[in-house]
Amino acid sequence: MARLSNFTVASLAIAAMFLNACSLAPRHVRPELPAPERYADSYVDDPATGARALELGWRDFFADPRLDALIATALQNNRDLAIAVAQIEEARGLYRIQRSELLPTLAINAEGTRNGTGPAAIGPAGAPIGTSQTLDRYFLGAGIAAFELDFWGRVRNLSRAARADYLATVEAARAFQLSLIRDVASAYFASLEARERLELAEATVESRREGLRIAKKRLDAGVTSALDFRQAETLLTQAETELAALRFSKAQNENLLATLIGSAMTSPLPEPLPLAEQARLETLAAGVPSDLLESRPDILAAEQRLRGARANIGAARAAFFPSITLTGSYGYASTELDALVGNDRRTWSYGPSISLPIFDFGARRGNLTVAEARQNIAVADYERTIQTSFQEVSDALAGRKFLAEQVNAQERAARAQRQLAELARRRYNEGVVGYIEVLDAERNLFSAEQALLQVRRAEVSNLVTLYIALGGGQIETR
Repeated sequence: MARLSNFTVASLAIAAMFLNACSLAPRHVRPELPAPERYADSYVDDPATGARALELGWRDFFADPRLDALIATALQNNRDLAIAVAQIEEARGLYRIQRSELLPTLAINAEGTRNGTGPAAIGPAGAPIGTSQTLDRYFLGAGIAAFELDFWGRVRNLSRAARADYLATVEAARAFQLSLIRDVASAYFASLEARERLELAEATVESRREGLRIAKKRLDAGVTSALDFRQAETLLTQAETELAALRFSKAQNENLLATLIGSAMTSPLPEPLPLAEQARLETLAAGVPSDLLESRPDILAAEQRLRGARANIGAARAAFFPSITLTGSYGYASTELDALVGNDRRTWSYGPSISLPIFDFGARRGNLTVAEARQNIAVADYERTIQTSFQEVSDALAGRKFLAEQVNAQERAARAQRQLAELARRRYNEGVVGYIEVLDAERNLFSAEQALLQVRRAEVSNLVTLYIALGGGQIETR
């Protein structure tokens, strides 16, 4: 038992050595921020004004309960999101497999063999000289097979790389969740726009059919010419063409929304808010570009991939040093099964082995070159992700300011055009102007009202884009 104690002490000492072994991986340092330190002052007065997107859940951000119900269903049933979540489980399993190599694998072994030998020789008459023998051997014990002592950090760096891949998939799944929220909201707002434009077009068609009917009576009575009648007919056909196009657009938006949601709604939905009220969203603080490093899941995922690439460099460098493995076993061996266990049947063994390839024709050097190249790719990908994030936030901030101005101007334009159309109709009835002026005024009014709905939808969609671009908020787990 004294020797066994020495073996235990030696094993613990060796374990302590490899747990504190050196790492040959490059130290992780974030690259310099490849973006300006602040957003343009032309559309951000105070970056700290408003709520932080990261602290604002999506249920608190959106004002429409119908949209909340649709997003919640999509987060539960979207198939692409299900794939992203399954990839997290896959990466977690691979990390556990790799991490398990940091500790020895202990196995219990039981073995029974029977060996036989024939006669020692054959005599002149063909008779065997000597006797045949049969030997039984039984073994029961526990052992460690080829456990690598990680002096150079190869196994530990591989484990770190697997962990980084796992964390990257977690962030990638969250990024997909945020993009799914944005896509559902955008499709919903587009559906609302098509619905309200459709209602406007239907009312316009009915109004112009009535106008055509009056123009026909006036033509039959000889009050107006055929030119006025044909102009009224043209105005109606234009509205009918727009109505058919809007019905098609509405169907497409509803089909897209159904695909994003992933399943049919099982309960009645609340009534939607009008498009004009959808912009009543929480004001978001712009912050500074460096805040995106901690809030954007795509940036966090890119950083984890960079960490993994650097860990793989450490593993590739460790391959240039000797690989030392340890094997050991302890148990009982006997030629008789009934007398297998006992002090006089005890057997044990342990010992290290060392391996260092001398000629590998550049394989290790090639692996190191690949790992270093992948680190450079990961650095460029990380910087590109930051630059893309900065552009998305900048565009959304500019949209928040200028689209609000555009909505305000378009509302005034629609009111002015409505008054102009009423005036033209009144002057035509009084015989002051020709029907061509009524035609132009009503056509311009229809276009102005349609444009107002479009720019309202653009404004609210941009506000959602800003929320997602700033990192969104916490999302319930599936």
